[in-house]
Amino acid sequence: MNATALAEPGAEIRGSVLPRIYTPPLITGPPGGCPCGCALTRETSYGYLLIEFAEIIGWPFDPWQQFLSIHAGELLPDGRPRFRQLLVIVARQNGKTVWTRVLILFWMFVQKAPLTIATHTDRGEAKLSWLATIKMANAIKWLREELPAVHQKLQIGEEDFWNVHDAHYRFKAPNGRAGRGPTVHRGLLDELREHTNRDTLSAVEGAMNAVKDAQLVMISNQGDRKAVVLKSIRESALNYIHTGQGDRRVGLIEYSAPEGARPTDLAALAMANPDLGNRIDPEALLGMAMTAENAGGEDLDHFKIEYMCQAVELLKAAIDIDMWKDRGPQEGRELVDLAAHRDKLALCFDVSIDGKHVTLAGAALIDGLVKVEIIQAWDSTKDARRDLPSVVAKLRPRVLAWLPGGPAAALAAELVRPKVKPVNAQGKPVRWPPPRVKLSEITSEATAVCMGFSEQVESDELRHDGHALGLAHVGNAVQLSRGDAWVFARKGAGHVDALYSMAGAVHEARILPPPPPPLHVT
Repeated sequence: MNATALAEPGAEIRGSVLPRIYTPPLITGPPGGCPCGCALTRETSYGYLLIEFAEIIGWPFDPWQQFLSIHAGELLPDGRPRFRQLLVIVARQNGKTVWTRVLILFWMFVQKAPLTIATHTDRGEAKLSWLATIKMANAIKWLREELPAVHQKLQIGEEDFWNVHDAHYRFKAPNGRAGRGPTVHRGLLDELREHTNRDTLSAVEGAMNAVKDAQLVMISNQGDRKAVVLKSIRESALNYIHTGQGDRRVGLIEYSAPEGARPTDLAALAMANPDLGNRIDPEALLGMAMTAENAGGEDLDHFKIEYMCQAVELLKAAIDIDMWKDRGPQEGRELVDLAAHRDKLALCFDVSIDGKHVTLAGAALIDGLVKVEIIQAWDSTKDARRDLPSVVAKLRPRVLAWLPGGPAAALAAELVRPKVKPVNAQGKPVRWPPPRVKLSEITSEATAVCMGFSEQVESDELRHDGHALGLAHVGNAVQLSRGDAWVFARKGAGHVDALYSMAGAVHEARILPPPPPPLHVT
């Protein structure tokens, strides 16, 4: 399905009730009433009772929320929740907030869990959600009758809400103090993608250790590289789904668009937005998708995260990783040996900020396209200083370049005026620099080199060799603003020297003058 579907008479767009990825139930057998046709029944899932509870209190669930309830409520033979930890991934505005509030009230008034702890993006948001849940309870006669008089007024009670069953609900800020102290029986961590460390999760888990029937539900849309907790739990759940190995009590229910799907692909959007066509207007969502796709960059990243539930490694990525993959080796695309084009070949090396990685890349402008590849990499400047002369002598490029304003400058100084005469692998002296090889500082601004490389990728005028190092360093790079321009910067502990070396090589290859005419002996 695509954008034109909206223009077709009678076209109806509906979100997918079934998630694209989810942990299958342990129980097997004939259908038990779930929309997916699985064997879960009222005896093996508290979800059916949760659905009835939602109906009774006037907040009936949509079909996808019914699926979620049944699978989240799966029970072990001894009556404990199958999932001690459950991660739910779903796009924004699909009704996850309503579902979580009903779930908390169910825990309190039906299961009578002694203590439920909930967190949100910060303390303020957590309290707003807490107040909204109290308001929901006060609006329902049956629930209101089971509240002490102190809770008959919404604003009374600073951080604790409880009922006559001595079931309490408290909100906490998402930090290492959440859950500290009392024993926690139920936990809800909303917007898990905002958790950049395990402090909150560890605190809540620790408070649940002594509770055999504890359950922690974590719900969110997708996140970027900073979402380390979401990523860790998702990978653990995926490992069990794909291999059957690992913790069977860590579950995943994920509504998401497939990797590589375009924002304007309505079929893909329906996989991430199960309430599409109900709460969510397909035409409005498609309009947002078109705007994000046209804007690109951070706008597109945010749309992918929030409305497609696609994992975006970095916000403000310097190079779109999917586009980079498209520029690599493809079936039917001829590979080029840069060594056979040494009259057009430019090499560039760069050193990582921490000095623990060095990369040499090469590029040549061939038939209107710039071809770039990783030539060699080293784990230290010492090894690079030893090997570079021999590698350059073997390839005999037109130019060996580096960016003088970065960490490569120190290594370059030793190459320009070596204290020790270079030797090859056999220990024989190497002429340095080799004949017709120019050693060159890149005099252009680093912003021009970086943005020029990005432009070559985006305009489909670049091809690369698909080297894993290049892919990794492209994935590590973000844009670092310098006025109205930007350069490559690393995110976290990753390296980007391979990207800088490729960008420098491409820059030099594009500005090389025509090769000199061949020598004729008369």
